[in-house]
Amino acid sequence: MIPPDAVTTDLTVMISGGFALAYEAVLPDFERATGVRVRTLSGASQGQGPRTIRYQLAHGAQGTRTHVDVVILSNEGLHELTGEGRIVAGSAVELATAPLAAAVRAGAPHPEIGTAAALARALTAARLVVMPGSTSGLFIQDTVLPRLGVAETVRKRVLPRGTDSAAALAAGEADLALGPVSELVDVPGIEVVGALPDEVQLVQTFTAAIVAGSAAVAPARRLIAHLVSDRAAAAIRRTGMEPVARG
Repeated sequence: MIPPDAVTTDLTVMISGGFALAYEAVLPDFERATGVRVRTLSGASQGQGPRTIRYQLAHGAQGTRTHVDVVILSNEGLHELTGEGRIVAGSAVELATAPLAAAVRAGAPHPEIGTAAALARALTAARLVVMPGSTSGLFIQDTVLPRLGVAETVRKRVLPRGTDSAAALAAGEADLALGPVSELVDVPGIEVVGALPDEVQLVQTFTAAIVAGSAAVAPARRLIAHLVSDRAAAAIRRTGMEPVARG
């Protein structure tokens, strides 16, 4: 029960796609329990251009002067922000891990991808493979395709965000989408085939941290604590991720 004289504090969060489904599922409960009103913005963990979290923190969040209090993104992207002094020291908390997976359009045959050789065949047979231009897409382009020996033969398109990849697949523009499993589950029009084989797997860790200069540190810490609660763990698992174990 929120005391009638409680002061409502606004909090601004910028989140990448990998943790977004779990976050959206538990945010209403947090707002009801605390009275904190949360504004949510989105951005890519890594990559180039104005849609990345890094660019938006440096140039203004989505074209505004809004100060972001909390970021939720892959560890790779967080390390970049930390190196630029944009994160409060000691505030980072790992939330969940997500493996890379492949998806097809709903109703399409599921190709065999359980081994590196099978995945290579599925990729080269695809009319078009789509992937996000963030952490996962960078890894797929720089590591997965060369390791499979298909970097020059796969017909691929790199799109700004995982949501763009899923939309292109659902629309029939592509035969396969690759990315974190949490960006491919529960998306209308597409179906997850499975995780990529271990030889070319990247298990991303998504982490929440407080942005330097935030005037809402206390509610930011409350939100992060909520995201590692048992209640949030169930939502995390429903999106194909695993909560990070606490010591």
